[in-house]
Amino acid sequence: MSREKVLSLLRERQGEYLSGEAMSRELGISRAGVWKAIEGLRQEGYTISSATKRGYCLENAPDRLRAGELSGPLAGSLVGSNLLCLDVIDSTNTECKRQAIAGAAEGLVVTAEEQTGGRGRRGRGFQSPRGKGLYLSALFRPNLEPEQVSDFTAWVAVAVCDGIEACCGIRPQIKWTNDIILGNRKLVGILTELGLESESNALDYMVTGIGVNVNHTLEDFAPEIQDMAISLAQELGRPVRRAELAVQIILALNRMYAGYPENRAEYLSKYRAGCVTTGHPVQLITPTARREAFALEIDEHFNLVVELPDHSQEIIAAGEVSVRGMYGYV
Repeated sequence: MSREKVLSLLRERQGEYLSGEAMSRELGISRAGVWKAIEGLRQEGYTISSATKRGYCLENAPDRLRAGELSGPLAGSLVGSNLLCLDVIDSTNTECKRQAIAGAAEGLVVTAEEQTGGRGRRGRGFQSPRGKGLYLSALFRPNLEPEQVSDFTAWVAVAVCDGIEACCGIRPQIKWTNDIILGNRKLVGILTELGLESESNALDYMVTGIGVNVNHTLEDFAPEIQDMAISLAQELGRPVRRAELAVQIILALNRMYAGYPENRAEYLSKYRAGCVTTGHPVQLITPTARREAFALEIDEHFNLVVELPDHSQEIIAAGEVSVRGMYGYV
């Protein structure tokens, strides 16, 4: 814990020298504890210079997801008020649900450097190579009925786009309902899962998992998805610090949640503006059939309105929709 506190302070004052005495006083730990934390951080790859009568200065840092990297910029944010930063986990969503069942307060964010059992929608696997992506899950406990949160993932999609834009200067688009794309390739997957109270079926918690392809190269993607997936590094031509991206996405989630569901008009407008599904031929996919349709619009509940070949209209509230020109659908 002392190491994370020291790192957070060095991060906050990066480029400045801080004396061991000042750090000890501000953090409430001994000078020996400060020195021990500094040495531990150096062993982990942090470049921390020291100078007599000046103290310590953080000059360079590895690309790590940890509390010391995130907690400072997230001060005062409900989402991210409690951080569980793990090295390897089966799934951040699964761990976040375990924490929720154990009584964790809303605002918990779970991150991992690597997932061994990352999950997407409909039970699909989500590739999570070590140190390449941003894998995080957040815990929410809104005082709402389950049917009142059916559009929550759509709001999250807007927030993720907000966070990526704030960090990287580019704004991705949204493929209904919750795929975030760049150049018709998938950049982000989002999975929201609900927990209901056993007797009343009242909403107990929501866990939203977000997986971002951050610093993947083409070879980091499995051959079968190389023409369907993209990373921020591929698009920008440079690596992205995952901790900085995590901070911006968490802050965007916090702003979103603070206005949920009252700020519907704002998020609906952003969703409609960023949705690439409307105005294109689509396939409506079920386990037993595929139907051709044309995507007309997003209604006020974030549902997809389509026109069928017989010119009738249908409202799609959930399910899988393939858009012509994306993910191999021609």
